[in-house]
Amino acid sequence: MRITIEGDDSKPRRGQRYLTAEAILRYLLEADDAIDTLIKCKPGGVSLISTDQSIYEALGSVKDYDSVNLRNLVKFLEVVDIVSYQEKFGQRRSILTERRVEELRKMALSKGGDVHKR
Repeated sequence: MRITIEGDDSKPRRGQRYLTAEAILRYLLEADDAIDTLIKCKPGGVSLISTDQSIYEALGSVKDYDSVNLRNLVKFLEVVDIVSYQEKFGQRRSILTERRVEELRKMALSKGGDVHKR
């Protein structure tokens, strides 16, 4: 699922990067140095955003056998602006299914998660 976050005036904001569920999962599993660096060393003038739905999907896709550093989650919550999926899009969040978990894990662990530039 790709979501485009736009400003109130319906124009994309400069310097804004949206982190998808796949990108968040890759970061939590420490599977992508570029995303790790982007979050831990957030460059000035860049705004990182995500939705509660993407965070829910990423966290729900972590398996018992995965090694997740909780400090990474704390850093993520520190630097990423989290917007309400329901308020932004007027739709309720969807329930995470096992099918969606497998889809996210396959995308996150094979080719990398998406970070959309603005």
